[in-house]
Amino acid sequence: MALQQLWEALKEAIPVYTGLSPATFFTVLALALAVYHVASGLFGSSDQRPREREEESQPLPPPVQLGEITEEELKQYDGADPKKPLLMAIKGQIYDVSLSRMFYGPGGPYALFAGKDASRALAKMSFEDKDLTGDVSGLGPFELEALQDWEYKFMSKYVKVGTIKKSVPETGDGAPTSEPTESTDRDVAKPAEDGPSETAAVKTEETPFGADVAKE
Repeated sequence: MALQQLWEALKEAIPVYTGLSPATFFTVLALALAVYHVASGLFGSSDQRPREREEESQPLPPPVQLGEITEEELKQYDGADPKKPLLMAIKGQIYDVSLSRMFYGPGGPYALFAGKDASRALAKMSFEDKDLTGDVSGLGPFELEALQDWEYKFMSKYVKVGTIKKSVPETGDGAPTSEPTESTDRDVAKPAEDGPSETAAVKTEETPFGADVAKE
């Protein structure tokens, strides 16, 4: 009964104080609430992410020259650490691709190329792990041409910050493989300098036999 009396009193008060019928009053009130929620949602969403927008608006730090590093060291710049630059290599040349973090950073379509020399994968347009290497041996002319296009694109858009250190194969005693080859060549050539070769000796032995045949 109390609620019903309150409702009756409210219906009588609305026309007196607003000049509107109860139905019109509540319709206007509902529209006002809807407009308020929409407006607060728009302005509220912009205030909820101020830090993200500030980070996006902040300029990127200048690229840092790394010089010559190994492929293992390059893996540290795959975008996992946001404080480090995002790097990628093509044909042994390392580029800072932090400018395109949306593509090469975590979650991007080319994220698996970051922190690696992806020459073979780019040439073949492959996303397989076995192609994430700088080895371009065995590629066809069209694949090499595609790789060249990628290199031109990186050279024109990104800053080169270093190169990948090439490993020199060594023998068991720690000496480069080229040294034993040179010494072997000298050893082979040495008998020819010291005296007549076996071929010359054979010809000398065969000459009398040829002469005897001629005399017969």
